[in-house]
Amino acid sequence: MALTSFAYQHQIVFSLSKIPKDSTFTPATKTWVVQLPSAAQKKLQLSYITCSSSPSSSQETTSETAESCVNLGLSFFSKGRVREALEQFNLALTLNPNVMEAQAALYNKACCHAYRGEGKQAAECLRTALKEYDLKFGTILNDPDLASFRALPEFKELQEEARLGGEDIGYSFRRDLKLISEVQAPFRGVRKFFYVAFAAAAGISTFFTIPRLVVAIQGGDNAPDLLNTATNAGINIGGFVVLVALFLWENKKEEEQLAQISRNETLSRLPLRLSTNRVVELVQLRDTARPVILAGRKESVSLAMRKAEKFRTELLRRGVLLVPVIWGESKAAPVLKKGFGSSEKTATALPSIGDEFEKRAQSVTAKSKLQSEVRFKAEAVSPGEWERWIKDQQKSEGVTTGEDVYILLRLDGRIRRSGKGMPDWQQIVTELPAMEDLLSQLEK
Repeated sequence: MALTSFAYQHQIVFSLSKIPKDSTFTPATKTWVVQLPSAAQKKLQLSYITCSSSPSSSQETTSETAESCVNLGLSFFSKGRVREALEQFNLALTLNPNVMEAQAALYNKACCHAYRGEGKQAAECLRTALKEYDLKFGTILNDPDLASFRALPEFKELQEEARLGGEDIGYSFRRDLKLISEVQAPFRGVRKFFYVAFAAAAGISTFFTIPRLVVAIQGGDNAPDLLNTATNAGINIGGFVVLVALFLWENKKEEEQLAQISRNETLSRLPLRLSTNRVVELVQLRDTARPVILAGRKESVSLAMRKAEKFRTELLRRGVLLVPVIWGESKAAPVLKKGFGSSEKTATALPSIGDEFEKRAQSVTAKSKLQSEVRFKAEAVSPGEWERWIKDQQKSEGVTTGEDVYILLRLDGRIRRSGKGMPDWQQIVTELPAMEDLLSQLEK
């Protein structure tokens, strides 16, 4: 579960159920002193409230604060006592919490609702945290405790609100999307500026030309030439209409691009399990593998997998990693309990959030280890998330949702190409360069 640290202004996500072995506990202060990785070069202290019948601790438990309730709620959640955790988070919100405490209470309350499958309640908690307490939408995208929530329609609605932006919700998320959009289309802002400037000039000119046209139509000794005046009015009106149309078209293309960038961000966060049982996100496979997503009916996907076995050696040389997604499989699949229901091995395999994770993801050692774990096939974790993303992609490309499709990704994580049905493996072998080739290096 994600916990907002009260010792820093930044958010640090971790689980109270996994205290490092090298931590020390000081009975006098009831504080866990957690030694962070050496790159951080600092310690994080988080008050941990204990419940005891001894006289020395009775006075502490009677004075409840928002921080103590959040910590106690996290302790309950780590033990699987979700109802009691919810009570503590609700209590914290009534104890005059500061911004960080309220954000932590709402966010972790949403994680409890997500675990119980209560999508609407989780969405409301997250919406309030985004709107009133400056929660970053990227935290929702990254937290494994919200994996089941991200597969629900309520998450799609919340993400759409964040993408549209505004002062109430998701402004920072939309700002980040627009920065990426500007990198991909650097001159769009310049074009829109000129469209507005020229449209304004045409509008002002039309404002002065129309009265002259009326006078020209009425005629008289001092009336201007009708043909010239009508021509000028036509040019101004036509120019104004064309420029406004171009501006609206640019806005539409920008919104489509923002939606695509948002889908790409969601795609990069989809989890999968490698052959070594390690759970990673697609973003961690960049520069390491070319995932091929096979989505459709079980019979079609199984047949495509069998055909791929004939080209296994050549596909492995090209870094191809098969990710089968079978329609409807999420209905029968149990919810992955990553917060406290999964094994320690699986939980530790999940990526952490923050600068330290980015450094580890970029390290040569981590990439080499990950590359050695990548095999020919991976399993989609939280198949409901995968299915929802694929169907959203089908809608955006005008493909009937639910059809058999395949999606081939590049080494840099972007979509190389996609198509209906299952792929022609011989064509893919011919098209893709080997991992050691220069073209593959340029693709990274």
